[in-house]
Amino acid sequence: MFDLNELERAHRIVGTAVPATPAHAWPLLAERLGAEVVVKHENHTPTGAFKVRGGLVYLERLKRERPDVPGIISATRGNHGQSLAFAAGRHGVPATIYVPRGNSVEKNRAMHAFGAELVEHGEDFQAAREEAERRAQFAGLHMVPSFHPDLVLGVATYALELFRTAPDLDILYVPIGQGSGISGIMARDLLGLKTEIVGVQSTEAPSYALSLAAGKIVTTETSNTLADGMATRIPDADAFALIRKGASRIVQVTDDEVGQAIRAYWTDTHNLAEGAGAAALAAALQEKTRLAGKRVGLILSGGNIDFDLFRTWIGTDAAPAAQRAVA
Repeated sequence: MFDLNELERAHRIVGTAVPATPAHAWPLLAERLGAEVVVKHENHTPTGAFKVRGGLVYLERLKRERPDVPGIISATRGNHGQSLAFAAGRHGVPATIYVPRGNSVEKNRAMHAFGAELVEHGEDFQAAREEAERRAQFAGLHMVPSFHPDLVLGVATYALELFRTAPDLDILYVPIGQGSGISGIMARDLLGLKTEIVGVQSTEAPSYALSLAAGKIVTTETSNTLADGMATRIPDADAFALIRKGASRIVQVTDDEVGQAIRAYWTDTHNLAEGAGAAALAAALQEKTRLAGKRVGLILSGGNIDFDLFRTWIGTDAAPAAQRAVA
Protein backbone atom coordinates (compact mmCIF):
# COMPACT_ATOMS: atom_id res chain seq x y z
CA MET A 1 0.00 0.00 0.00
CA PHE A 2 3.00 2.31 0.60
CA ASP A 3 6.75 2.13 1.01
CA LEU A 4 9.06 3.19 3.82
CA ASN A 5 9.86 6.57 2.23
CA GLU A 6 6.15 7.39 2.03
CA LEU A 7 5.71 6.31 5.63
CA GLU A 8 8.58 8.52 6.77
CA ARG A 9 7.04 11.48 4.92
CA ALA A 10 3.66 10.77 6.54
CA HIS A 11 5.37 10.71 9.93
CA ARG A 12 6.73 14.20 9.29
CA ILE A 13 3.24 15.42 8.36
CA VAL A 14 1.75 13.89 11.50
CA GLY A 15 4.60 15.28 13.57
CA THR A 16 3.57 18.86 12.82
CA ALA A 17 0.58 18.32 15.11
CA VAL A 18 1.14 15.08 17.04
CA PRO A 19 4.35 14.40 18.96
CA ALA A 20 5.46 10.78 19.07
CA THR A 21 3.37 8.96 21.68
CA PRO A 22 5.14 6.97 24.42
CA ALA A 23 5.60 3.21 24.56
CA HIS A 24 5.89 2.32 28.24
CA ALA A 25 6.75 -0.91 30.01
CA TRP A 26 4.49 -1.08 33.08
CA PRO A 27 5.69 -3.45 35.87
CA LEU A 28 2.23 -4.04 37.34
CA LEU A 29 0.87 -5.05 33.95
CA ALA A 30 3.87 -7.35 33.56
CA GLU A 31 3.00 -8.98 36.88
CA ARG A 32 -0.63 -9.30 35.83
CA LEU A 33 0.25 -10.98 32.53
CA GLY A 34 3.33 -12.87 33.63
CA ALA A 35 5.26 -11.47 30.66
CA GLU A 36 7.16 -8.38 29.55
CA VAL A 37 4.64 -5.78 28.36
CA VAL A 38 5.00 -2.64 26.24
CA VAL A 39 1.97 -0.36 25.85
CA LYS A 40 1.76 2.04 22.90
CA HIS A 41 -0.16 5.02 24.29
CA GLU A 42 -2.28 6.36 21.45
CA ASN A 43 -4.57 7.73 24.15
CA HIS A 44 -1.98 10.53 24.46
CA THR A 45 -2.63 12.20 21.08
CA PRO A 46 -4.38 15.62 20.88
CA THR A 47 -7.71 13.88 20.15
CA GLY A 48 -7.15 11.04 22.60
CA ALA A 49 -6.91 8.33 19.92
CA PHE A 50 -4.71 7.03 17.11
CA LYS A 51 -7.02 8.02 14.25
CA VAL A 52 -5.89 11.65 14.28
CA ARG A 53 -2.80 10.49 12.41
CA GLY A 54 -4.87 9.30 9.46
CA GLY A 55 -6.95 12.46 9.35
CA LEU A 56 -3.87 14.64 9.16
CA VAL A 57 -2.36 12.72 6.25
CA TYR A 58 -5.69 12.47 4.41
CA LEU A 59 -6.44 16.18 4.70
CA GLU A 60 -2.91 17.17 3.70
CA ARG A 61 -3.25 15.36 0.38
CA LEU A 62 -6.86 16.44 -0.18
CA LYS A 63 -6.07 20.11 0.37
CA ARG A 64 -2.94 19.89 -1.76
CA GLU A 65 -4.73 18.25 -4.69
CA ARG A 66 -8.09 20.03 -4.29
CA PRO A 67 -7.36 23.42 -2.70
CA ASP A 68 -10.94 24.60 -3.34
CA VAL A 69 -12.68 21.59 -1.79
CA PRO A 70 -15.94 23.00 -0.32
CA GLY A 71 -16.00 20.70 2.68
CA ILE A 72 -15.72 17.13 3.88
CA ILE A 73 -18.33 14.78 5.30
CA SER A 74 -18.06 11.42 7.00
CA ALA A 75 -19.66 9.09 9.54
CA THR A 76 -18.22 7.87 12.82
CA ARG A 77 -18.76 6.53 16.31
CA GLY A 78 -16.31 9.19 17.49
CA ASN A 79 -12.57 8.89 17.00
CA HIS A 80 -12.61 9.01 13.19
CA GLY A 81 -14.83 12.08 13.37
CA GLN A 82 -12.58 13.81 15.90
CA SER A 83 -9.61 13.05 13.67
CA LEU A 84 -11.26 14.64 10.63
CA ALA A 85 -12.57 17.63 12.55
CA PHE A 86 -9.12 18.27 14.04
CA ALA A 87 -7.32 17.94 10.69
CA ALA A 88 -9.94 19.87 8.72
CA GLY A 89 -9.71 22.75 11.17
CA ARG A 90 -5.97 22.98 10.62
CA HIS A 91 -6.58 23.31 6.86
CA GLY A 92 -9.60 25.63 7.05
CA VAL A 93 -11.95 23.02 5.55
CA PRO A 94 -15.55 22.73 6.87
CA ALA A 95 -16.35 19.28 8.29
CA THR A 96 -19.75 17.60 8.67
CA ILE A 97 -19.86 14.44 10.75
CA TYR A 98 -22.76 11.97 11.00
CA VAL A 99 -23.15 9.84 14.12
CA PRO A 100 -25.83 7.31 15.09
CA ARG A 101 -28.43 8.29 17.65
CA GLY A 102 -27.32 7.49 21.17
CA ASN A 103 -23.66 8.00 20.30
CA SER A 104 -21.12 8.89 22.97
CA VAL A 105 -22.11 12.27 24.40
CA GLU A 106 -18.54 13.25 25.17
CA LYS A 107 -17.21 12.20 21.76
CA ASN A 108 -20.00 14.25 20.17
CA ARG A 109 -19.02 17.26 22.26
CA ALA A 110 -15.38 16.84 21.30
CA MET A 111 -16.16 16.72 17.57
CA HIS A 112 -18.24 19.85 17.88
CA ALA A 113 -15.49 21.56 19.87
CA PHE A 114 -13.00 20.76 17.09
CA GLY A 115 -15.30 22.63 14.70
CA ALA A 116 -17.45 19.94 13.05
CA GLU A 117 -21.13 20.23 12.20
CA LEU A 118 -22.62 17.21 13.95
CA VAL A 119 -25.68 15.34 12.62
CA GLU A 120 -27.35 12.41 14.39
CA HIS A 121 -28.96 9.80 12.14
CA GLY A 122 -29.89 6.13 12.35
CA GLU A 123 -29.52 3.46 14.96
CA ASP A 124 -25.96 2.35 14.18
CA PHE A 125 -22.81 3.36 12.34
CA GLN A 126 -23.86 1.74 9.05
CA ALA A 127 -27.09 3.77 8.89
CA ALA A 128 -25.20 6.98 9.69
CA ARG A 129 -22.64 6.25 6.97
CA GLU A 130 -25.26 5.57 4.32
CA GLU A 131 -27.02 8.87 5.10
CA ALA A 132 -23.70 10.76 5.04
CA GLU A 133 -23.03 9.33 1.57
CA ARG A 134 -26.42 10.53 0.37
CA ARG A 135 -25.85 14.02 1.70
CA ALA A 136 -22.37 14.13 0.17
CA GLN A 137 -23.86 13.58 -3.28
CA PHE A 138 -26.67 16.07 -2.69
CA ALA A 139 -24.49 18.85 -1.24
CA GLY A 140 -21.35 18.32 -3.29
CA LEU A 141 -19.19 17.54 -0.26
CA HIS A 142 -16.15 15.28 -0.28
CA MET A 143 -17.04 11.98 1.42
CA VAL A 144 -14.22 10.66 3.59
CA PRO A 145 -14.49 6.87 4.03
CA SER A 146 -13.63 5.04 7.22
CA PHE A 147 -10.94 3.10 5.41
CA HIS A 148 -8.63 4.61 2.77
CA PRO A 149 -4.94 4.20 1.86
CA ASP A 150 -4.12 7.70 3.16
CA LEU A 151 -5.85 6.97 6.47
CA VAL A 152 -3.87 3.75 6.80
CA LEU A 153 -0.65 5.55 5.85
CA GLY A 154 -1.30 8.11 8.58
CA VAL A 155 -2.10 5.65 11.34
CA ALA A 156 0.84 3.46 10.29
CA THR A 157 3.07 6.18 11.74
CA TYR A 158 2.27 4.85 15.22
CA ALA A 159 3.56 1.45 14.10
CA LEU A 160 6.75 3.09 12.86
CA GLU A 161 7.25 4.73 16.26
CA LEU A 162 6.47 1.56 18.18
CA PHE A 163 8.62 -0.81 16.17
CA ARG A 164 11.58 1.54 16.24
CA THR A 165 11.22 1.80 20.02
CA ALA A 166 10.55 -1.91 20.58
CA PRO A 167 11.66 -3.92 17.52
CA ASP A 168 11.94 -7.12 19.55
CA LEU A 169 8.26 -7.65 20.35
CA ASP A 170 7.23 -11.30 20.05
CA ILE A 171 3.51 -10.60 19.78
CA LEU A 172 1.36 -7.49 19.39
CA TYR A 173 -2.37 -7.24 20.13
CA VAL A 174 -4.33 -4.69 18.08
CA PRO A 175 -8.06 -3.80 18.30
CA ILE A 176 -10.10 -3.88 15.09
CA GLY A 177 -12.91 -1.46 14.28
CA GLN A 178 -13.07 -0.45 10.62
CA GLY A 179 -9.57 -1.87 10.13
CA SER A 180 -7.22 1.09 9.61
CA GLY A 181 -5.37 0.59 12.90
CA ILE A 182 -4.42 -3.03 12.36
CA SER A 183 -3.71 -2.38 8.68
CA GLY A 184 -1.25 0.32 9.69
CA ILE A 185 0.53 -2.18 11.94
CA MET A 186 1.47 -4.09 8.79
CA ALA A 187 4.25 -1.50 8.47
CA ARG A 188 6.05 -4.22 10.42
CA ASP A 189 6.87 -5.81 7.06
CA LEU A 190 8.56 -2.63 5.76
CA LEU A 191 10.94 -2.82 8.72
CA GLY A 192 11.70 -6.50 8.19
CA LEU A 193 10.37 -7.57 11.59
CA LYS A 194 8.73 -10.85 12.58
CA THR A 195 6.39 -9.72 15.38
CA GLU A 196 3.20 -11.80 15.44
CA ILE A 197 0.14 -9.58 14.90
CA VAL A 198 -3.08 -10.60 16.66
CA GLY A 199 -6.31 -8.74 16.00
CA VAL A 200 -8.97 -8.23 18.66
CA GLN A 201 -12.73 -7.90 18.20
CA SER A 202 -15.79 -7.90 20.40
CA THR A 203 -17.89 -11.05 20.68
CA GLU A 204 -20.82 -8.73 19.95
CA ALA A 205 -19.28 -7.42 16.71
CA PRO A 206 -17.09 -10.22 15.30
CA SER A 207 -17.40 -9.53 11.56
CA TYR A 208 -13.67 -9.61 10.82
CA ALA A 209 -13.12 -12.67 13.00
CA LEU A 210 -15.95 -14.50 11.22
CA SER A 211 -14.57 -13.37 7.86
CA LEU A 212 -11.07 -14.61 8.68
CA ALA A 213 -12.48 -18.00 9.71
CA ALA A 214 -14.59 -18.25 6.55
CA GLY A 215 -11.93 -16.91 4.18
CA LYS A 216 -14.40 -14.37 2.79
CA ILE A 217 -16.32 -11.27 3.89
CA VAL A 218 -18.97 -12.08 6.50
CA THR A 219 -21.31 -9.41 7.84
CA THR A 220 -23.34 -9.35 11.05
CA GLU A 221 -26.82 -8.02 11.71
CA THR A 222 -25.89 -6.21 14.92
CA SER A 223 -22.87 -4.75 16.68
CA ASN A 224 -24.21 -4.24 20.19
CA THR A 225 -20.98 -3.82 22.10
CA LEU A 226 -20.25 -1.12 24.65
CA ALA A 227 -16.81 -0.86 23.01
CA ASP A 228 -18.09 1.46 20.31
CA GLY A 229 -14.74 1.68 18.54
CA MET A 230 -15.12 -1.99 17.60
CA ALA A 231 -18.82 -1.84 16.65
CA THR A 232 -18.45 -2.92 13.01
CA ARG A 233 -21.02 -4.98 11.12
CA ILE A 234 -19.53 -4.88 7.61
CA PRO A 235 -15.79 -5.43 7.10
CA ASP A 236 -13.89 -3.34 4.57
CA ALA A 237 -12.65 -5.57 1.76
CA ASP A 238 -9.21 -3.90 1.52
CA ALA A 239 -8.71 -4.03 5.27
CA PHE A 240 -9.75 -7.68 5.32
CA ALA A 241 -7.19 -8.51 2.62
CA LEU A 242 -4.41 -6.93 4.71
CA ILE A 243 -5.55 -8.63 7.91
CA ARG A 244 -5.80 -11.98 6.17
CA LYS A 245 -2.25 -11.58 4.88
CA GLY A 246 -0.57 -10.15 7.96
CA ALA A 247 -2.41 -11.21 11.13
CA SER A 248 -2.03 -14.67 12.62
CA ARG A 249 -5.52 -14.73 14.15
CA ILE A 250 -8.28 -12.64 15.73
CA VAL A 251 -9.23 -13.01 19.40
CA GLN A 252 -12.78 -12.21 20.48
CA VAL A 253 -13.35 -10.55 23.87
CA THR A 254 -16.55 -9.98 25.81
CA ASP A 255 -17.67 -6.64 27.15
CA ASP A 256 -17.02 -7.97 30.65
CA GLU A 257 -13.42 -8.81 29.70
CA VAL A 258 -13.02 -5.33 28.25
CA GLY A 259 -14.35 -3.85 31.48
CA GLN A 260 -11.79 -5.83 33.47
CA ALA A 261 -9.03 -4.53 31.17
CA ILE A 262 -10.22 -0.94 31.64
CA ARG A 263 -9.96 -1.45 35.38
CA ALA A 264 -6.49 -2.98 35.01
CA TYR A 265 -5.23 -0.04 32.97
CA TRP A 266 -6.61 2.34 35.57
CA THR A 267 -5.16 0.56 38.60
CA ASP A 268 -1.85 -0.56 37.05
CA THR A 269 -0.95 2.50 34.94
CA HIS A 270 -3.40 5.26 35.90
CA ASN A 271 -4.35 5.54 32.22
CA LEU A 272 -7.94 5.85 31.06
CA ALA A 273 -8.83 3.49 28.20
CA GLU A 274 -12.01 3.41 26.16
CA GLY A 275 -13.50 0.03 25.27
CA ALA A 276 -11.56 -0.50 22.05
CA GLY A 277 -8.47 0.91 23.73
CA ALA A 278 -8.60 -1.77 26.42
CA ALA A 279 -9.42 -4.62 24.04
CA ALA A 280 -5.80 -5.57 23.36
CA LEU A 281 -5.14 -6.02 27.07
CA ALA A 282 -8.37 -8.00 27.40
CA ALA A 283 -7.17 -10.38 24.69
CA ALA A 284 -3.73 -10.73 26.26
CA LEU A 285 -5.31 -11.56 29.63
CA GLN A 286 -7.47 -14.17 27.90
CA GLU A 287 -4.33 -15.72 26.38
CA LYS A 288 -2.13 -15.24 29.44
CA THR A 289 -1.04 -18.88 29.61
CA ARG A 290 0.60 -18.70 26.18
CA LEU A 291 2.53 -15.47 26.87
CA ALA A 292 5.01 -16.65 29.51
CA GLY A 293 8.54 -15.59 28.63
CA LYS A 294 7.42 -13.44 25.72
CA ARG A 295 7.71 -9.72 25.03
CA VAL A 296 4.16 -8.51 24.46
CA GLY A 297 2.94 -5.31 22.82
CA LEU A 298 -0.47 -3.76 23.48
CA ILE A 299 -2.07 -0.97 21.47
CA LEU A 300 -3.99 1.35 23.79
CA SER A 301 -5.74 2.90 20.81
CA GLY A 302 -7.75 5.56 22.63
CA GLY A 303 -9.05 6.89 25.93
CA ASN A 304 -12.26 8.62 24.85
CA ILE A 305 -14.80 7.00 27.14
CA ASP A 306 -17.83 8.79 28.58
CA PHE A 307 -17.65 9.20 32.34
CA ASP A 308 -21.05 7.56 32.86
CA LEU A 309 -20.00 4.56 30.77
CA PHE A 310 -16.70 4.36 32.63
CA ARG A 311 -18.53 4.41 35.95
CA THR A 312 -21.02 1.77 34.77
CA TRP A 313 -18.32 -0.48 33.31
CA ILE A 314 -16.04 -0.21 36.30
CA GLY A 315 -18.98 -0.70 38.64
CA THR A 316 -18.63 -1.32 42.35
CA ASP A 317 -15.37 -3.25 41.95
CA ALA A 318 -13.33 -0.06 41.47
CA ALA A 319 -13.22 1.09 45.10
CA PRO A 320 -12.51 -2.34 46.65
CA ALA A 321 -9.79 -2.99 44.07
CA ALA A 322 -8.14 0.31 44.93
CA GLN A 323 -8.36 -0.46 48.62
CA ARG A 324 -6.80 -3.90 48.12
CA ALA A 325 -3.99 -2.35 46.10
CA VAL A 326 -3.19 0.10 48.92
CA ALA A 327 -3.37 -2.65 51.55
